[in-house]
Amino acid sequence: MCDDAQDTPEDPARGIGRRALFVTGAAAALTAGSVTFAAAAGGDRQTRTIRGTLPAGVPDFVYVPVEVPTGVREFRVSYRYDRPAVPAGTAGNALDIGLFDERGTALGGRGFRGWSGGARTEFLVRADDATPGYLPGPVRAGTWHIALGPYTVAPQGLAYELTVTLEHGEPGTTPPPRYPPERAGGRGRAWYRGDCHLHSWYSDGRRTPAEIAALARAAGLDFINSSDHNTHAAHPHWADAAGEDLLILLGEEITTRNGHVVALGTDPGTFVDWRYRARDHRFGAFARQIRRAGGLVVPAHPHATCVGCGWKFGFGEADAVEVWNGPFTADDEVTLAAWDNLLVAAARGGRREWLPAMGGSDAHRDPDVVGLPQTVVLADDLTRRAIQDGIRAGRSYVAESKDVSLSFTATGGRGLRAGIGERLPVAPDAPVTVRLDVRGAPGCVPRLVTDEGVLLTGDPLPADGAGTLEWRTTAAYAAYVRAEVRHPQAVPQLPGAPAAFTNPIFLGEG
Repeated sequence: MCDDAQDTPEDPARGIGRRALFVTGAAAALTAGSVTFAAAAGGDRQTRTIRGTLPAGVPDFVYVPVEVPTGVREFRVSYRYDRPAVPAGTAGNALDIGLFDERGTALGGRGFRGWSGGARTEFLVRADDATPGYLPGPVRAGTWHIALGPYTVAPQGLAYELTVTLEHGEPGTTPPPRYPPERAGGRGRAWYRGDCHLHSWYSDGRRTPAEIAALARAAGLDFINSSDHNTHAAHPHWADAAGEDLLILLGEEITTRNGHVVALGTDPGTFVDWRYRARDHRFGAFARQIRRAGGLVVPAHPHATCVGCGWKFGFGEADAVEVWNGPFTADDEVTLAAWDNLLVAAARGGRREWLPAMGGSDAHRDPDVVGLPQTVVLADDLTRRAIQDGIRAGRSYVAESKDVSLSFTATGGRGLRAGIGERLPVAPDAPVTVRLDVRGAPGCVPRLVTDEGVLLTGDPLPADGAGTLEWRTTAAYAAYVRAEVRHPQAVPQLPGAPAAFTNPIFLGEG
């Protein structure tokens, strides 16, 4: 049994008794007994300390209610928890934290005031300021909730201590939000480079928006997407980092216990809840919320091996999938193969819709490289909508840096021509010529992949990194063709890491 809040307040008469936790809501959660504060004069501070122990197998979220009186200027929380030694292969303790105000903890996040996960040991909110990851705003009277997320719990249990401090006084004024514009100085219909998966110090990153924007410009990017974990607190802080040369989209990485999904390019101020698992049958509703807010639904690193990272929700609601996440590793290779299998089903099953691939750096801090990889999108202009349209249509390829550029086309009779993400509508036996032009990939090996697998591998590219690979086929022989440019093999029997790969060109009338 869990020991819930054991209060050691400055005034013991206002402490709470020892109670059992109880289950609440559809999502697995527990609620502790409440902590009460009395009304006080301006300038006064009151502090309460709450201790408890969470057992192994505790539900995903534990809510500690705090009764807030009128006249509070600032709500401050610090916390700590034990990290006992555990046997090899056993998860130790990791405890996330966040805050909901008097509007409650109901799924959907109406009362959401911030989340820092495990990135911080303390935070504050008040009308005129908040710790990164949290939302400034008035501290109104009512029942607030500290949200604890026991990410992993050691066999010995997780003993924690919360210290809550309320400061009374005049509340101050909440500044109006400023958001980046939805348009930058584009080149009309052109290929634009972007990184759609980035973390700032508004979640568990270590870089400011200004630092990320500077790195994005140095990486040759035209656009980026803000995607902090489980909070939209960064949205009002990107305006100064944007410019005619850099479009900044706003989003969130919804980090559930059954996988992560990037909300790409949502309306400013959009928050998407993460407190559910696949078994709760809630994801579809939140995917639709992302789309209503103008965003794309992009499952992130679906075969990553970290706890809770593997994607369990299926791809029926996805607009694209992140196939390459950060430096290319074994789980990315698995994702690439799994994505290729989805292409086979779409091509051979007669489906007109298919799931495009993209990449993102998932950069958090040094030495993470912004723009490794980057998604290169054919868009009508450098605007939020045009970039999203290009990604949704699959008119894109993924490259390791600004140095790598691809041109990939298929041509048939009567002047028919298709590019990346398009369909070449030819008869099954009509001849088709596929051409790949590569720049900026010295020593790499180009190859063409169809629904049968790798059917053509070219010679290593020369020192200048440029080369061409051509192949003749028919729609009867290849349902689709996509291109890869790979580094030389580093491990026998395994292909080298990609320098770039494309979305497919589909062949046939479909």
